[in-house]
Amino acid sequence: MQITLSDANKMIEAAYLESARLGLKPLAVVVLDTGGHVKAFQRQDGASMMRFEIACGKAYGAVACGVGSRWLDAQAEGRPHFLEGLSNVSGGKIVPVPGGVLVKTSKGDVIGAVGITGDVSDNDEAAAIAGIEAAGFIADAG
Repeated sequence: MQITLSDANKMIEAAYLESARLGLKPLAVVVLDTGGHVKAFQRQDGASMMRFEIACGKAYGAVACGVGSRWLDAQAEGRPHFLEGLSNVSGGKIVPVPGGVLVKTSKGDVIGAVGITGDVSDNDEAAAIAGIEAAGFIADAG
């Protein structure tokens, strides 16, 4: 199973609905497939520059390591040498803070990741989880 464009757009739309419900700052949302390729991306009006790169870095780290970016954030605290090496081998593509959430099927298969940035990381993550679940998938924030 793969994330379809329709699935990705549902995730983004639902993430923005959650953002509005929570009163978050303008967000950028990216959906990646298991190869780390962009399936869909949107940036709300008012979201600052570099939001694409940050959202992608959160999602890329999640899909590359098979864990949500919250786990990567914990590793940065306890094992900074690990994150430095990971950053180096990924060409600097990984952003190890919450907001990168794995997308899983009901059977537990990883089919991609959602990355969100624009508010505080915990709120970014909450919007990602809401978007994934609204599209009928399982969210794994790590």
